[in-house]
Amino acid sequence: MDKEEIQGCECCHKTKERSEKEYRDLIHRLNRIEGQIRGIRGMVEKDAYCPEILIQVAAANAALNSFNKVLLASHIRTCVARDIREGKEETIDELVTTLQKLMK
Repeated sequence: MDKEEIQGCECCHKTKERSEKEYRDLIHRLNRIEGQIRGIRGMVEKDAYCPEILIQVAAANAALNSFNKVLLASHIRTCVARDIREGKEETIDELVTTLQKLMK
């Protein structure tokens, strides 16, 4: 699925126009995380020692957390800031709800 297909999704009520650089960076990060997950699966399939698998899972979790930080920062700088300037106060509630879900 390419960038245009994702942004043109009719099932979503909101979309985000990303720069080509931001899009490439996010996809690159996700590809690396996907590779880490495949690697973990391979370790399980090859009966790797549990602590070795756990260390790789921790690395994948750290990569996902890093992805979230980058995406959240971008969201605040662009979508949230724009909506606040436009007087859309409900965006603050949406951000608070999102942060609460991330902190579970």
